Amino acid sequence: MQRPDAKGPVTVLGAGIVGLCTALSLLERGVKVRIIERGAPGQETSYGNAGVISPWSIIPQISPGLWKNIPKLMVGPTRPLAIHWSSWPAMVPWGLRFLSLGTEAQVRAISAGMFTLCGPSVDLYRKLLQGTGHEYLMQDSMYVHAFRDGSRATLNGLDNQLRAAAGADIELVGADQLRAIEPDLSPEFQAAILIHNQARALAPGQIATVLAEKAKSLGAEFISDDIQSLRRKDTEWEITCAQQSFHAEKVALCMGVWSKPLLEQLGISVPLMAERGYHVQFGQSGLQVQNSVLDVDCKVVASQMAGGLRVAGQAEFGPIGAPPNPRTLDRMERIARKMFPALPPGAPDTWMGHRPSFPDSLPVLGEMPKHTGLFLNFGHSHYGLMMAPKSGDLTARSILGETPNEDLSAFGISRF
Repeated sequence: MQRPDAKGPVTVLGAGIVGLCTALSLLERGVKVRIIERGAPGQETSYGNAGVISPWSIIPQISPGLWKNIPKLMVGPTRPLAIHWSSWPAMVPWGLRFLSLGTEAQVRAISAGMFTLCGPSVDLYRKLLQGTGHEYLMQDSMYVHAFRDGSRATLNGLDNQLRAAAGADIELVGADQLRAIEPDLSPEFQAAILIHNQARALAPGQIATVLAEKAKSLGAEFISDDIQSLRRKDTEWEITCAQQSFHAEKVALCMGVWSKPLLEQLGISVPLMAERGYHVQFGQSGLQVQNSVLDVDCKVVASQMAGGLRVAGQAEFGPIGAPPNPRTLDRMERIARKMFPALPPGAPDTWMGHRPSFPDSLPVLGEMPKHTGLFLNFGHSHYGLMMAPKSGDLTARSILGETPNEDLSAFGISRF
């Protein structure tokens, strides 16, 4: 039942996995919800990721000493990092802020914030999928960090220290044990770090579709329209779309990289970059990859999906409107075939999407200061799938005026 102090439905802008989880958290508390999205729910950025659902993905993109490796990341046969020429003016200040966070103390602080959001991810997805008939879309899994140079595999690095301190069960294995776990993986890999007790999504886009149907069954109103502007009008927010306009007392902004231009209309600037990610997917590959497998050298993750073997990754900073880079897709296919030599011939399906990335790998959450009724929930970088359920829960509680048990200062927009 709608709370008596509410005026009309809460309007959620964006129906990616973050927006859907926000809507469901509100609906389960008896709040009426309207969701506006230009396309099918969860079929843009949420669709194409590697499917990792891990409480232990709590290591930010920045790390101590990373600056020394940046040239190597941008050249060579794998080139996991690229910057489109038109993004350089925005990339320079973003990159300087990113590098300024590369101290051990700051990485530890960011990691604690990431664990707040990622820690309950597996349990929350099980709860969200319970009773839908699609519980099978999430499978128990390990995260296999595979190394070609076995001497580089260590449990003593800061990343694994942070995971272990958070409660992760981590194991170092050699080539023989790795072959037994993932026999189709190239014998070039000589060691691996196994992160136990997590999960993987068999079809992230389908999970989003299932959750959208669940939201509809709980009474959510879905509006298919292209959001063009957001402005304060008297005591409400006016959302102008291509076909019609809407008014709402409370709005949750969950539009990923598309959140930034809406805020700029309000005179609010945030250091959010569109970080493009790619995948190649091989249907009917004949391979059976049992876990999420990270190629540590190439910075890509392989995972068995319902539609075939998907290899996802790359960090390519570029404008939203630029087309996919065919050379990046060719490189992704070469990396995939090097990881799994038994992949059959034939062109894979390909995809490119836009991660919304802040320099500290954390999203912004909470009510926008001096903009009553506007609640932010975007900027989840590489971790949107994992962070979405908890981010949605915290946003719903903020909208309802509930005091959270968690310290949310790490997610405030005032940090910028």
